[in-house]
Amino acid sequence: MLAGLIGAPVLLLAACNDNGDSGNGSGGGNGTPGTGGGGASTTPRTSTAVITVTPADGASAASFSEPVKVVVTNGTLGTVKVVDTTGKELAGQLSADNTSWTSATAPASGTKYTVTATAQDKDKLEADANAVFTTATPANTFVGYFTPEDGSVVGVGMPVSINFSKPVTDKKAVQEAITVTAEPGVEIVGHWFSSTRLDFRPQEYWAKGTKVTLKLRLKDVQGAKGVFGTQSKDVTFTIGRAQTSVADLATKKLTVTTDGAVSAVYKISGGSPEHTTWGGKMVISEQYTQTRMNSQTVNLGSEYDIADVPHAQRLTTSGTFIHGNYWGSPSIFGSQNTSHGCVGLQDAKGAQDSGTDGYKFYKSSMIGDVVEVVNSGDKTVAPDNGLNGWNLGWADWKAGSAV
Repeated sequence: MLAGLIGAPVLLLAACNDNGDSGNGSGGGNGTPGTGGGGASTTPRTSTAVITVTPADGASAASFSEPVKVVVTNGTLGTVKVVDTTGKELAGQLSADNTSWTSATAPASGTKYTVTATAQDKDKLEADANAVFTTATPANTFVGYFTPEDGSVVGVGMPVSINFSKPVTDKKAVQEAITVTAEPGVEIVGHWFSSTRLDFRPQEYWAKGTKVTLKLRLKDVQGAKGVFGTQSKDVTFTIGRAQTSVADLATKKLTVTTDGAVSAVYKISGGSPEHTTWGGKMVISEQYTQTRMNSQTVNLGSEYDIADVPHAQRLTTSGTFIHGNYWGSPSIFGSQNTSHGCVGLQDAKGAQDSGTDGYKFYKSSMIGDVVEVVNSGDKTVAPDNGLNGWNLGWADWKAGSAV
């Protein structure tokens, strides 16, 4: 009896291991898997394919600068799916031998992903893997402040201007993440004025009615070491009627051309010989029905402080405006240049008199219109002083692109 008890487990073990091999490699003598030689059941075979997911299952601060990878050993991959919590799928591609899958882009930062994958070994036995990971959130970020605003209607000289909250060292990577397109189509090129400013424009002024689209795809783009973008945004604006003006400070006249025809001529007064006006093409960037102008803000001491300058339109960052003037003698307009550098038109205190030149020009203007100053006796305005990149030739403009 003792010998029988000792032998029983051995017999049972042999039965469990017996595949009933009849020489054809199948699980049973009749070629049917799962049946033993004498009709006894066998343990189901397990796939030898092993699937590995990177980032690993459970990772809570995974890299968002490297693609997701799925690799199989001892087999070939079947399906791979990577989705975030909104159901958005991360696209990818299998290798030529179907042993690995790599996402086309890196995963987004601060996002939870679920990975499901299947594979087969040489015997067609299937294996599967499931993984969940969350990418890290960058500690140091930057954004791009853009103009013009989404949905706005602007003049033909309006560039797309982006000012970054932190200096950009990898200008190529950042510029490649930004596109500007137009309908009807035209070549549009970016130009870096500094590490924090990138403008886009075509070679010539926009055609009226053009629809312009800015696409910011800065999220997770590394603008500088350890500094990542956060934006993924589309902005669309439209070019209105085509209006440009020429302020000739020799004749003291402002000639306005709208849609190809002269629409108005106004008498003006520009910068005096002691305070000449910048020359060149300047884009209206801001409009104020009334605003305060203080000479201390432009390093001119206490020469003036006017609380209610009417119909003021900014032409440069440094403080050049074209605006209404109610304090000067009517006789100066069209005959003398007397200002501290601005271009003035006769106007009335309170900005309510619709019969004045200052009122009329303001009402006919919009942000993005171009005012070109000629015969001022001063040098051409710096192209980065305001939205004034039109003062660069096309070759010089393109030379400032990083792509």
